[in-house]
Amino acid sequence: MYRGLRDKIVIVTGANGLIGKEVIKHLEFNKAIVIAVDVEACDKVLEYDVTKPDSIDVLISYVMDKYKRIDGLVNLAYPRTSDWGNKFEDVKMDSWRINVDMQLNAIFYINQSVLKIMKNQKKGSIVNIGSIYGVVGNDFELYKDYGGTSASAYSAIKGGIINFSRYLASYYGKHNVRINCVSPGGILDKKQQHPSFIQKYSEKSPLGRLGDAFEIAPPISFLISDDSSFITGHNLMVDGGWTAI
Repeated sequence: MYRGLRDKIVIVTGANGLIGKEVIKHLEFNKAIVIAVDVEACDKVLEYDVTKPDSIDVLISYVMDKYKRIDGLVNLAYPRTSDWGNKFEDVKMDSWRINVDMQLNAIFYINQSVLKIMKNQKKGSIVNIGSIYGVVGNDFELYKDYGGTSASAYSAIKGGIINFSRYLASYYGKHNVRINCVSPGGILDKKQQHPSFIQKYSEKSPLGRLGDAFEIAPPISFLISDDSSFITGHNLMVDGGWTAI
């Protein structure tokens, strides 16, 4: 159990995703009170669209009216356009703009909105989600057997999120508010990933495999919890050693 997660009010966006579901389970196991949100409601997940500032405003108002505080925020939402998988030379400028707006600009707005509250509280922790490809270049050999690629905007957005989190950590540290990143490596999803990708990725990874979604949850919970009270501005690589080589 993580110290200091009990009764923390934690918003988790992207709650319906592979990692989102595991993060919610892990936070609740550690007795946090989770406000799970996604663009589509289901079970205990509330419907809010993080790409729309008005929707974020309503979400923040709802949480503050009900709980009077926000102790943690985990930004797992991953909105993207239908042409997200296009090769770089085929990416349209409008598509690039839309994806940057939906992901990077949405991260700006929800961070700004929550940090106003955390500043007044003099406490709080935010975890933004980076990626190995926000830190190192892509290995395109992983995709060549089936003609796939990695979205070009992804590396720009994730690299931006990582350094933006460092900026926020420096800016809000004096208010006892912490902002960190978790950067996952490849996460196994057999429904979405080509067998060749899984094989090639596993052969290159020092641990010899992709990660499982549940392995990302404990590091996120740790950074939200008081166990990480002296950690801010950090980008925690949870990648099976991918960026070590």
